[in-house]
Amino acid sequence: MRSANPRSRARSWVLQVMYGWDMAGDGSIREWARQALQGRNVSPRYRPYIDRVLSALDLGLPECDRRIEASMPTWRVGRLSAIDRNILRIGTVEMMAMEDVPHRVAIHEAIRLAERYGSDDSPGFVNGVLDAVGRQISSS
Repeated sequence: MRSANPRSRARSWVLQVMYGWDMAGDGSIREWARQALQGRNVSPRYRPYIDRVLSALDLGLPECDRRIEASMPTWRVGRLSAIDRNILRIGTVEMMAMEDVPHRVAIHEAIRLAERYGSDDSPGFVNGVLDAVGRQISSS
C-alpha cells in the first residue's frame, strides 16, 4: 500500500530507527540512523523528511521527553512501551520544531502510527498525551 504523502511513510522509517536506537541504548540518534538505514531500500523521496525529524530528535530529545512527561504527570517516559514512547517523541518533535507541520497533522499522523504499530490502547493514549503537549507548546 502506497501512502499519498511521503511524510507518512517517512514517519514509519523514523519510528523504526528510533525503536532500534531506544533498544540499543547508546550513541547518537543520527549515527544509529546512518547505520540502521545503510543498505535499506529507502526511497529518496522519504530521506529528506527522515533526516529532518531524526536531526530534530537528536538535538531536542531531552526537551521532547520533558514535554511528554509534563503532559502525563503520573507516568515517566521510561515506563512507556518503546513503540508508544517513540511515537510520542516523533509527534512532539514535529510540534516543537516543524513549523510547516500543523499540530493537528502531527497528532493525526502519530495516531496512525499507533494504530499500525502499537497496542489496542495506543491510539487513544497517544491522542490524549499529544493533545496536551500541543496545548502546552501553543501556550508557551
